[in-house]
This record gives sequence, C-alpha cells and structure tokens, in this order.
Amino acid sequence: MTQHDQAPPNRTPADLTILPRDMSFGRETPNGRWWLGGDPVGTAFYNALSATFPLGERFFMDSVRHYRNAAPAGLKTQIAAFLAQEAMHTREHIFFNKQIADHGFDIAAMEARTKARLEFARTRPPLQQLGATIALEHFTAILAHALLADPRHLEGASDEAKAMWRWHAIEEVEHKAVAFDTYMMAAAPLSPPRRWALRVMTMVVATQLLFAVVGSNIADIFTSDGINTGKTWRKLFHFMLVRPGMLRQVLAAYFAYFLPGFHPWRHNNLALVRAVEQSLTASHGEGVPA
Repeated sequence: MTQHDQAPPNRTPADLTILPRDMSFGRETPNGRWWLGGDPVGTAFYNALSATFPLGERFFMDSVRHYRNAAPAGLKTQIAAFLAQEAMHTREHIFFNKQIADHGFDIAAMEARTKARLEFARTRPPLQQLGATIALEHFTAILAHALLADPRHLEGASDEAKAMWRWHAIEEVEHKAVAFDTYMMAAAPLSPPRRWALRVMTMVVATQLLFAVVGSNIADIFTSDGINTGKTWRKLFHFMLVRPGMLRQVLAAYFAYFLPGFHPWRHNNLALVRAVEQSLTASHGEGVPA
C-alpha cells in the first residue's frame, strides 16, 4: 500500500468493508437465567444493557437515516450497511430479551424506561439527535472492543450467548465511524469549535442518561433475583472496575472522545475484529450478507 493509499489516522480507512452478517442465535438452545457462568451479577449487566438495544438502535438508525440522501456516494453505501447491521442487532436483541422475560424479569418496564428517554431525545433538532447517536455509538464501540479483546468478559457464558455478543461487537466496531462521519458532514456549516462543543455536550448528557437507565435496569434485575443488596452492588462494581473490569478498560478510550481532533478510527482495531470473526465463523458459519 502506498503512502497515498493510507488513510490518515483521523479518517475512516478507505478499504473498510462494512458487512451485514445475517446470523441468528439461541433459537434451538435457550439461555438459562444466569447464562454468564451462573453469575447473577455479570448476567444482570449484560441483560440490562440488552434491554436498551432494540429501541436505542432504532433511534440510531433514524438519526443517521435523516441525512442519508445528503451523503456522498461512499458514505451513503456505509450508511446502508450500518442500517442493515443495526436492524439485525435489533432483531436478535428482541429475541434475547424475550428469553430474559421468560425467566420472570420485567423487560417491559426496562424498555419503557428507555422509551421515555428516547421520546425526549426525539424532540430535539436532528443534529442534536445525531450528536446523541455518535456519543452512544462511541460507547458501544469501546465496550465492543473490550469484549472482543479480553475473553474474561464472556467467560463461562453459554455458547449461543457468547456468539451473539461477539457477533454484535464485531459489527459495532466495524461501523463505529458511520454516524460520526455523517455528523461531520451534517455539521460542516458549523465552525470547528461549535461542532466540537455540540458533540461534547451530547456526550455528557448521553453518559448521564445511559448510566441512569442501565443502572435502574440492573436494580430491577437484582430485585427480581432477591439480591438487591449492598453486597451485590459491591460485587457489580468489582465486576465492572476490577475483574474483568470493562469500565476500567474503556476509560481512556471514553475520554479520547473529548479531544478536538478525535475520530473513531484513530484507534484502528480491525485486526482484532478479523481474528475474532474467524473463530465466530468456525463455530457458527458465515452470516448471509444482507
């Protein structure tokens, strides 16, 4: 590859292919109540996160779709692939969440909590909605990287649950800059300081809302399990901050978002994605391109 062909570190790689993989999980072997190695605490974190995905990903899709017709050809192609990937993520998490509900957890209440936050977000101007999307897409991308890079995160998980979360993570990393590049196109008329201020402001708000919603969902799950105690929350903090410590692992990447020159592909982790993809293909076959 010549120097001319190499993408700058703050741009999406020119040779990136975003591939929607039409895969399904858990249809024949439903997940148990505590599918993460029998651990109700770690299971609660992933279940609480999953409860936000169907409505959250529809919000992401709508905010990016709003600008699709204004995008140049290359970005428009990536937007189409992003929409296809997110639609399949929504489908799989709807099914995953149904299994959670089948174990007696009140998924409907968790979804209502997410819906209330997103209904407010939808009252904001389209560019602010896109700003919220790029903030939350950054969260999903850095959490996805941590999940793929450290096998301890899904240690003991059922085969189907592990495959589903890894499949989702692969595609989140793959399309991590689509909403961001759409935002940079849509916000081009703004001065660089105003573009930066808007995305930073929406990240601050999005962080608060995400922690509030996921934290409340976890509390609901702990209550259903009869373990909503200080001891359980201490175990959760240990799980998130110490071992395996997902929040600790993503801290630097989270704060990188606040830098004026930030771009999601400044950290190019495609090699990790391809390595994990090979093992996923070996166990579940190749997804049918959408």
